[in-house]
Amino acid sequence: MNKSQLIEALARAEGLPLKKAEEVVNTVFGDMEKALIQGDRVEIRGFGSFKVKQYEGYTGRNPKTGEMIKVAPKKLPFFKVGKELKERVDVY
Repeated sequence: MNKSQLIEALARAEGLPLKKAEEVVNTVFGDMEKALIQGDRVEIRGFGSFKVKQYEGYTGRNPKTGEMIKVAPKKLPFFKVGKELKERVDVY
C-alpha cells in the first residue's frame, strides 16, 4: 500500500472527501517527521515505534575499485515492529 492508496482507504472507511483524507494523512506523517527531526521517539501502540539512530563514521571500501573511502557519521530513522503486529503478520 502506498500513500495515495492509504488516503483512498481512509476516505472510504470514514466517508471523507479525498482532500480531507489527504490532509489527515499528511498531518499525521508531518507531525511524525517533525518529532523524529527533533530527536523524539514516535510510538504507535500495537504497531511499532520509530526513532532516529546515530551511526558513527567509518572507513569503507568501494567494492568495484577496492579504493578506501571515508563514510561520514549519519542519523537514520529506524522502525521497530510492535509485538502485536509481529504476531498478526506471522500467522501462517
